[in-house]
Amino acid sequence: MAEIIERGKIRNREYAKQLRDFSKLRWGNITPTDIDGYFEMDNQIFVFIEIKYGSREMLRGQALALERLVDVVGETKDAILIIGMHGYEPAADIDAGSCIVKKYRTRNKWRIPFKEITVREIADIFIKKMKEK
Repeated sequence: MAEIIERGKIRNREYAKQLRDFSKLRWGNITPTDIDGYFEMDNQIFVFIEIKYGSREMLRGQALALERLVDVVGETKDAILIIGMHGYEPAADIDAGSCIVKKYRTRNKWRIPFKEITVREIADIFIKKMKEK
């Protein structure tokens, strides 16, 4: 019988612990960056997620890459980039959906939530708004 895997869960912890070395993928001062999360719905709604520890900011290169990505996708689709923050507990997994939103980007603008909101909550609000339009 096939094993049932819960979607979104870490499937193989040993593989997840492996760090990616991009040192041989360098062009001047340009190197690859990562995206912590991404999904799309119906080829129309695109959600990008980046999670940072506490008040840490994205490095300039990562910020530019993700801003440009969400802005370009947003030219023809509904796109949002959500920056969440988490506390540091080395032995615990990070629950990305429960991270608090520090800021988000949509329609070529950064926005700050007017109240505390989680990554899941802001994604749900964005999806609902985009489906209603």
